[in-house]
Parts: sequence; structure tokens; C-alpha cells
Amino acid sequence: MSLFIKSANIITPYEILYGFELAVEGTKIKHIAPAGTLEEGGFDEIIDAKGNYLSPGFIDIHTHANSGHDTMDATFEALDAMARFHSKNGVTGFLATTMTASTADTKKAIKNVSDYMVQQKHGTLDISNNPQAEVLGLYLEGPYFSLAKKGAQSPEYLKNPDIDELVDLIKLSGNSIKVVALAPELPYAMEAVSFLHSQGITVSAGHSDASFEIAKNAFDHGATQVTHIFNGMKSFTHREPGIAGAALTDERVYCEMICDGIHLHPGAMRLVVNAKGKDKVILISDSMMAAGLQDGEYTLGGQKVIVKDRQARLIDGTLAGSTLTLNQAVYNMVKMVGVPLQDAVRMASLNPARAIGIDRYKGSIEIGKDADLIIFDEELNILNVVKAY
Repeated sequence: MSLFIKSANIITPYEILYGFELAVEGTKIKHIAPAGTLEEGGFDEIIDAKGNYLSPGFIDIHTHANSGHDTMDATFEALDAMARFHSKNGVTGFLATTMTASTADTKKAIKNVSDYMVQQKHGTLDISNNPQAEVLGLYLEGPYFSLAKKGAQSPEYLKNPDIDELVDLIKLSGNSIKVVALAPELPYAMEAVSFLHSQGITVSAGHSDASFEIAKNAFDHGATQVTHIFNGMKSFTHREPGIAGAALTDERVYCEMICDGIHLHPGAMRLVVNAKGKDKVILISDSMMAAGLQDGEYTLGGQKVIVKDRQARLIDGTLAGSTLTLNQAVYNMVKMVGVPLQDAVRMASLNPARAIGIDRYKGSIEIGKDADLIIFDEELNILNVVKAY
């Protein structure tokens, strides 16, 4: 298939190319140039961007659920619905994210994601009319967390890291686990960090009461990310900066950020951007099943969640994921924090791709990369989605 997109403002990782065109051959980007460079004839499809923005598809590496469905449902139906919802909101790839649960339920969810990925790869899904976001792998959020900073994670299933169990889960996943979040202060955590790093799996420190020193030790052992910065971790103080301070002052570390104006004050978001720069911030949704739905009662990790005014909370008031979409997160970064649009897009595309090691072929508009593309307007409304399959 050949595709020609004209009259676009193309967002690259460094700038916006106004009045450009782009051509796709098969599944790859083949041409980027000023408007009028190519003849329009000879293409299978032509899309007129009409002066709107052409961006790489967003990559949500930390998202549990949406539209009434959850990764932990462990069904193809759930993943299929989630993938379609993500696509409508500009996400062309995501990591299906688990919660702390029983070993049996966790394994069931992992196996389901692995099987679903095989189906997507073999092209047996119905992608007519509404392209599906691609399930790029798994993010294990739990069960290796601190009880003190469990957040909305189910306390009864928390445990210490276990390398034998991790080996089993990696095998069960068909090597599709991309990120494992854990608390580095737990017994055997450093051994687990080193092991996971040796397997090419990103380790994200999170739901942790770790001190600055313990967090730095985890980074030295191979952890390269922190889970939703400031949320689910020891509070930052000037005498004990904790895990947040360690992450903000270590250039090796990516910081996930939930940019909904609820989990973080805009001033805190600005602090993260000022400390980490445009290259080490990853926008995530951390979405739960109420994303895309109305206020009401829902569940997350087997616990009742009340959603009111976009805020998802357990009965005790603890935040329980979000109802955020990634296109809204990008919009919020621009409007709330004052980040240039191309940098906000980078935080939702190239940065997450780099963090999980897929930036060689995804995450930015460059010749030779996958044609995972979206067109949106000034308000980040998604107008068109192009997905390379």
C-alpha cells in the first residue's frame, strides 16, 4: 500500500515542519519534504491534513484499562476494546499494564496479553474503519511493592521480589514483558533489578518508600525509570529527597508523569520538566476502566473505585489510576506547563519508545520508521490515525 499525506504541519522530535508532505510505502515512512515535491498521482490513498498537525502516534507504556475493560480481565474482548479506544485518542501502541493480584490472576492476564499479541502480529484482527492500537508488550505494576506506599495496589498480594517467579513470568509472556515496577528497598530487590536489566527489561522504581541512597543504588544496578513521579513514593523533603529526588537528579532515569492536573500540581510538573528536560519525561495515562466513561462506581485491582469529576479514588480517598487519555496529557503539558508542542509530543512518543527499547523503528517521524501516524488539530482532537501493521 502507498499513502500520501499532504498539507501537514509535521512534528519531529526537534521542530515542526510547516507545510510539508509525507509518503508511506508499505508500512514505512519513505518521504518527508516541503509541499509540492511529489506528484500526487500513483498513490493508493491520499489524505489531506488541511494544515493540521501530523505527529507520530502516541505510545502509552503505563495504562491498565479504559472503556469499561481492564488488562486484568484477561480476555481478548477486553484488550480489543482497549486497543480501539486508545487508537481513537491518538495512541498507536501501548503496554497492557497489570495490577497487584493473586499469582493465578496475574499469570492469566499475562498469558492472555501474550496470546493477543501473537494474533495482532499475524494480522487476524478486524481493523476496518477504526485502526487498533498495537499491544507492544506488558508492564507489570506489582506485586513487588512497599506496603507503606501501596496506593491502590491490593495489600494482600504484595510480596518481595523473586527471581524464580520472574523467570516463570517472562517465559509465560513469550518474552513480551517490557517493564517491571518494583520497590527497591525490599529484600532481594537489587538482585531482581540486576537480573531484569540483564534480560533487557526496563526496571521502574515505584510504590516505594526508598531513601535517596537506596534509590541511587537501584539506578546503579540498572533501574532506569520511576513509576508516576511523586505518586506512590516517599515524599520529597530538603533533608531526605527520597526516591523522587534521586530520580530528578540522575540523568540516566526516565520519569513517568500523569499530567491530568489531579495527580500533580502544574508547578510540580514544571519542576519535573525543568529537572529532566525534554528527553527524560514520559507522559502516561495510568488509566483505569472509567477512562472514556461517565462518573460512577468501577473497580481496579478488585477494589471499588468511585469516579467523580474525572477523579478516580478508592473508598478511603486514595487515588486509583486516572481517567486521562494521552492526547489530553499532551494538551495539558502545553496549556498547563507551557511545554512546546513538539516537546510534549516527544514525551508521549519518542521518549517512551526509547525507554522500552523500540525507538529504532517507532516513536518519531523519520524516514524508514514505522508509519504509526496521527493527525490532530490545535486542541489535540484526533482527526485521523494511520497504523502500520
